[in-house]
Amino acid sequence: MVPICYTYCYVYLVGGIVFAIGLYFAFKQGYVGFSGTRLRNLLICLAVFGVFALLQGWLQHAPMDEAQPAPYRGGAEHVLDEQSVRGQPIDYAIMIGYFVAILAVGTWFGRRQRTTKDFFFGGQRFAWWLIAFSLIATTVGSYSFVKYSRVGYTYGLASSQSYLNDWIWFPLLVFGWLPILYFSRVTSVPEYFGRRFGPAVRLWATFYILIYLVGYVGVNLFTMGKVLNTLVGWDIRWAALVVATISASYVTVGGQTSVIMTDLLQGVMLLLAGLLVLALGIHYLGGFETFWANLPRETRLAFANFNQKPDFPSVGIFWQDAVANSAMFYFLNQGIAMRFLASRSLADSRKAVLVMMLVLMPVAACVVASGGWIARALVNAGALPDDIRPDQAFFIASELLCRPGVFGLILAALTAALMSTVDTLITAVSAIVVNDLYRPYIHPKANEKQLLRTARISAVSVTVLGVLLVPVFMRFESIYEAHGAFTAAVTPPLVVVLLLSVFCRRFTRAAALATLVGGMVAITFSLFYPQVIKPFSFGVPMQDPEGAGILWGMRQFQFMRAFYGLSASALIAVVVMWLSRPEPLARQRGLVWGTIAEAIRHYKGSPGSEQKHRASTGSVRVMEEELPLVGEGQLPVVHLSGQLAESIEAAPGDLVYICDTRHWLGGLRSAQAIVQRIDTAAEGRVLWLGPQTHETVVARSRRNRPFRIQRLY
Repeated sequence: MVPICYTYCYVYLVGGIVFAIGLYFAFKQGYVGFSGTRLRNLLICLAVFGVFALLQGWLQHAPMDEAQPAPYRGGAEHVLDEQSVRGQPIDYAIMIGYFVAILAVGTWFGRRQRTTKDFFFGGQRFAWWLIAFSLIATTVGSYSFVKYSRVGYTYGLASSQSYLNDWIWFPLLVFGWLPILYFSRVTSVPEYFGRRFGPAVRLWATFYILIYLVGYVGVNLFTMGKVLNTLVGWDIRWAALVVATISASYVTVGGQTSVIMTDLLQGVMLLLAGLLVLALGIHYLGGFETFWANLPRETRLAFANFNQKPDFPSVGIFWQDAVANSAMFYFLNQGIAMRFLASRSLADSRKAVLVMMLVLMPVAACVVASGGWIARALVNAGALPDDIRPDQAFFIASELLCRPGVFGLILAALTAALMSTVDTLITAVSAIVVNDLYRPYIHPKANEKQLLRTARISAVSVTVLGVLLVPVFMRFESIYEAHGAFTAAVTPPLVVVLLLSVFCRRFTRAAALATLVGGMVAITFSLFYPQVIKPFSFGVPMQDPEGAGILWGMRQFQFMRAFYGLSASALIAVVVMWLSRPEPLARQRGLVWGTIAEAIRHYKGSPGSEQKHRASTGSVRVMEEELPLVGEGQLPVVHLSGQLAESIEAAPGDLVYICDTRHWLGGLRSAQAIVQRIDTAAEGRVLWLGPQTHETVVARSRRNRPFRIQRLY
């Protein structure tokens, strides 16, 4: 039996090394240090590390009182019958009403999508808080509620590992990858690989990421199909088809703007619903102290076991969730990259990541597992029998605690969680199909109308593919296994290639190509001969020794496959890197660490810096006609009066951000633009916009109101 302190030490040793590497790169680039803003950044990083180290250390080692288990006292029979339809008609009326509301919100905010930039990136104008909430809504999928409640019932607070170990990537993400992603203005993650290494690596990366995203759509649709099957007895395939149709409808119309605005609503909805279940359970049990005492001590551990349980080994969860899957999520998931790129500035992207990791992710960890934790406490207190199925824990606890109507809100939260993940995935696949397949290989001279049509066709197509994958995931015993096996088998080669591409200037095209191909071969081999993973398994045993076929192989070492894949891919990468000739410096500028200045120059067309610039207000006037878009970002142009230009220290060629003064809009009425001309003869602080830009930024009721303008970079 491995001591419980071993797992904690292992996670913080390995994770701490990754975190320290990130701090090293941040220090070398001047982002962290011991004075001024750099000291502030260092303290923020250390605070992120310290919060999670203290929280998980307390859960793992602090002495805690326990309540003795009580026998089941009856009274919950009405929620224990798995054959009956759960809930009342009012609950399903609320759920259906929520479907309609989301569809209406998505299509309303998705109007005026004229370009692929609008469709995929929402015009690059949103505030950090909108991005943060939409990110958490994307993170917490419907599979999260069902999957983590099952794990939470069986293993307790250890179910939070997937949400509380992302801290290891914080410095590398906010000071390494985000500046490069934001200023390089790539429209897709594969495009980054194309700029860094050429078309061959880009094509392989496109193939990998499409597999990942389409598979993720399938996992989510399978989950919602299973949920509706449990609730009302619908066939899983047909239930998945219904939900997929609704999700695809508003995404096809409105793209990223629809996704961000619906996800804001859905993010709030699912957080409130999950916390409601937790609060009702605590109240039912008589207060937090009673609830806490009725969780057996072994279910209050941050890390349940090291390697004893093949279906939930902490070492495997760490490598699969915290390392491979989290790196894929933050660095390579096209949907998340598009969300970062939709923010109005790099500073807003960083704020969104900080708030997400430090505040929203811990809340999400409680939200998604609340049903399982409450069900376990109810069993210990005698309110539920001890033979309930773990995968039913969320539904049983929710129905027991909620009155009719309130249970409908919980069902609506499940719906919100599903659609907030699926809509992001659909737009991500559309972006990759348009930018990495259709435009470079099929129709290089396509206009915006043709590209938008292709994006919408892609959105519908990926939805259909996701539904077709549902029967494949139905072969697994649980959603947790299906999700874990899928991500561990797909993510490692891409994670290794991206991290080395950004943080190792010596990394070469040949090494990237060999890693993508060789990593796939190594992982595919492990599906047919899983015994090859055993030396990388840290003693985690195999399960189901009898069996045959690819799904049997995928179920073996389903979490440790991530460590095996990362190790094999890293070995291939390092060997080929040192055997091949380094890439020319010209190909690396603006695409690797330490070249952010070149990235900013590429972004705005002139030299700049990340320092914060002054903002001012001015009145808005309309030009007679819309002038041609300029630069790599295809931005509109604006004219400024001399007084306004002086107040923000702007010159022709500078990038500016124009927005409504109502901060609570979060950037809905805003735009980025390039200063084309400064009219020194004009009086006052005046800003001239083209007709289309004016329509985007200025609401009819506020045409005579002042607007805020700030120079960027």
